[in-house]
Amino acid sequence: MKLSVVIPVMNERDNIEPLLESIYEALDEHIEYELILVDDGSSDDTVAEASRLARENTKIVVFNRNYGQTTAMAAGIESANGELIVTLDGDLQNDPTDILPMIEKLESEDWDVVAGRRLKRQDGMFLRKIPSKIANYIIRRSTGVYISDYGCTLKVFTKNVAKNLELYGELHRFIPVLAKIYGAKITEMDVKHHARTHGVSKYGIGRTSRVVSDLMLMLFMQKYRAKPMHLFGTLGLFTFIPGVFINFYLLILKLLGNDIGHRPLLTLGIVLVLAGIQLITTGFLAELIMRTYFESQDKKPYAIKETIIGTQKHT
Repeated sequence: MKLSVVIPVMNERDNIEPLLESIYEALDEHIEYELILVDDGSSDDTVAEASRLARENTKIVVFNRNYGQTTAMAAGIESANGELIVTLDGDLQNDPTDILPMIEKLESEDWDVVAGRRLKRQDGMFLRKIPSKIANYIIRRSTGVYISDYGCTLKVFTKNVAKNLELYGELHRFIPVLAKIYGAKITEMDVKHHARTHGVSKYGIGRTSRVVSDLMLMLFMQKYRAKPMHLFGTLGLFTFIPGVFINFYLLILKLLGNDIGHRPLLTLGIVLVLAGIQLITTGFLAELIMRTYFESQDKKPYAIKETIIGTQKHT
């Protein structure tokens, strides 16, 4: 199998038919491929509509409940058999006709990941575009991974990179960072973007706090994932050592007959020593957890209710 196309969907009943038609039209007769739709707990007729229209090369993975886009994407990638894997949204805003040019760029220029960069983005200015530009700038400056459009789902990966992304929580927006941690070579190219015509967007300004939280996690993963003691141990020493010096100074004053019981400096010294001990101890625990993480069994953070294979014949 040359290509696997992974599409997370949730409550996209009205988009399913034009989505499948656009993908079949863009890829049929051009490349050997499979299409994997991951239904993330839809409450409408998304699964029924997809089952009715799916061809033999289409697989529908149905979650037993909503787990989120990242988990749906991870499940689709896990099910993929292609040498290359493409991810895109199920809302028709990404254009499947961009897939083949992105594959050509990846193969001809020897990249591991080609990320889409949305030209003439068809979203609201104040609630979507401006917050997105600010977030992209912060992520680029913080992580050193210089991708212009982190929010574009349309990406092409080699199989090795996609299978090793380790997608959890809501980290799909940080896929370029995860790929860079893995050691992938990443580039981007301009892609088309369309306005949503059916359904309701699952994104909003309320996701900002989660993006900031995930960014802090990414910075930790980049620098300290395999060596957490370097972070917690360093912070611990920076608090423990000043605390020891403060307490030693106060001990000398006490031995000289000074009253130190009501001095704020004593409280500071004790707090710094205790904080240092806690941080260093946390570093030890993090090291043990890290080793358990890398050596534990391969477990999935989702449950699949059923897998449906399309039956429609291609004409």
